[in-house]
Amino acid sequence: MTDVLRPRRSVLYMPGANERALEKAKGLAADALILDLEDAVAPDAKAAARDRVCAAAQSGEYGHREITIRANGIGTQWHDADIAAIAKAGPGAVVVPKVDRFEDVERVAQALADGGAPDTTAIWAMLETPLAVQNAAEIASHDRLAVLVMGTNDLVKELQAEFVPGRAPLLHALSACVVGARIAGKVILDGVFNDLQDDAGFEAECVQGRQLGFDGKTLIHPKQLEPCNRVWAPTDEAVEHAGRVIAAFEEAEAEGRGVVTVDGRMIENLHVEQARRTLAIAEAIAAQVADAPAGPGADA
Repeated sequence: MTDVLRPRRSVLYMPGANERALEKAKGLAADALILDLEDAVAPDAKAAARDRVCAAAQSGEYGHREITIRANGIGTQWHDADIAAIAKAGPGAVVVPKVDRFEDVERVAQALADGGAPDTTAIWAMLETPLAVQNAAEIASHDRLAVLVMGTNDLVKELQAEFVPGRAPLLHALSACVVGARIAGKVILDGVFNDLQDDAGFEAECVQGRQLGFDGKTLIHPKQLEPCNRVWAPTDEAVEHAGRVIAAFEEAEAEGRGVVTVDGRMIENLHVEQARRTLAIAEAIAAQVADAPAGPGADA
């Protein structure tokens, strides 16, 4: 189950127990939403939040935004009821925390099938432990899995590392998970940035995540949407250059020339593939923006 070119630049966690937040999310410029039943919901509010987010997922009121629901973890007292309800609601995906191995994904996939979930409900697996990092490629290989999500807060804790600017203690794990996603041809999202007062630090981490190969980033506050969307969208210059690369290559092919240069640099097939992907991403984002309703926060 792959959907690599669907825009998932910005993926915002929304607390499932907060009805006002779920309503506000309908006008936010997020590519996707994770309606959360796990960390953001107190134990005595889990059942009510489950009903609320499942109703939201079925409402059809979130426009172009991809709607996912984060269940409580495998082995918790709420997990089975969460998966059964999510299967009936049929959101874009169920987000599963602390997935360590392929068998965890298979278990959730079987529960979704048993619950009558539509084929369009994918699995997003959160990688939050050293074992998950080691097994990233195997986890990503499951047919029903569409997206890997880095759970960097828990991963830092499990590694007994520290949060530092530049994330040096996490770079090996982050890159290993990107490699695993690419082996399987799946999407992978970077983890959250915790300091809502550090705008420069957040944007720098977005740039780093894009450079590492992530397809987008998970977010904890709407104020993070604009810089995240901007960083992960191709620039006008990149789109213009991609168009020139493709045009030059096609012209050379038509004329039987074996050597192609653009701006003095030799162009090979891999550059053309990258250029076509850049244009496809830009077109997908433009189409999404065109379909977005007018209103506060609606523009990407």
